[in-house]
Amino acid sequence: MEQLTDLKAILHSKRANIYYLEKCRVMQKDGRVLYLTESKDENLYWNIPIANTTVILLGTGTSITQAAMRMLASAGVLVGFCGGGGTPLFSGSEIEWLTPQSEYRPTEYIQGWLKFWFDDAQRLAVGKAFQQARIEYIRRVWDKDRELKAENIFIDDSAITGALDNYANNIEAAEKVGDLLQREALLTKQLYRYAAKTTQQSEFTRDHQATDLANGFLNHGNYLAYGLAATTLWVLGIPHGFAVMHGKTRRGALVFDVADLVKDAIILPWAFISAKEKTSEQEFRQQCLQKFTEHKALDFMFEQVKQQALRES
Repeated sequence: MEQLTDLKAILHSKRANIYYLEKCRVMQKDGRVLYLTESKDENLYWNIPIANTTVILLGTGTSITQAAMRMLASAGVLVGFCGGGGTPLFSGSEIEWLTPQSEYRPTEYIQGWLKFWFDDAQRLAVGKAFQQARIEYIRRVWDKDRELKAENIFIDDSAITGALDNYANNIEAAEKVGDLLQREALLTKQLYRYAAKTTQQSEFTRDHQATDLANGFLNHGNYLAYGLAATTLWVLGIPHGFAVMHGKTRRGALVFDVADLVKDAIILPWAFISAKEKTSEQEFRQQCLQKFTEHKALDFMFEQVKQQALRES
């Protein structure tokens, strides 16, 4: 029992690591979780610091042992199987994630969530609150991030301030979730247009199936954000199906709602910057993870979900 307590010593909201692995075998050895890469001349073992890890994505050519899964579960690490480059996400378990098994999840947050969830008006109010928080996070991150400014992405650009101010006003005017989704889609298109123009990729069109770098990085980065969102909801004990915006057709939609809090602020600009610079997937992923940590993305997700779960009706 002492070992399990030690593994969970770092709060999930403070953990720094997400791993995407491919062409390797994940295993337990000498009380640690390692991944083994096989080459022609030698096999190499690499340690995974599981107590400081939130998510592991297992890509093509991977396998994992039962002993490793047991240790990952004890440390509260989510594991997802995915295709090459981190997408698409799939596994044979509930929703998309192999969540650690624990009957000791908090109950206050799911109880608070269900108090409002069955009321359409209250659910819409939470959706609006998430969207306002999303706007404020974009403003905060883009205003603070010197590297974004060095890439000529400025929060005080008239195109951005106009788009965000207009969306903030339209949020409050929305009478149903469909209105909110429609206006959200318009904002995202405006942000894509701005980032594409700034990085000299004006021909960009968002297509999840496209093979160009910008679309590929957007897909990849979004799945990193989904991992953080899934971790947040698992820790707080809220099932992924109780969405406030995206839940009409996808039972794991609350993951998308929570990931949207940070995607535009971090993933969107760096996908375009990385595409312009033709960086590798690994370099792009490391940049995203660094920015998640720098701007306390996971802390922000926890803060917003807890605030809405405990809101007064």
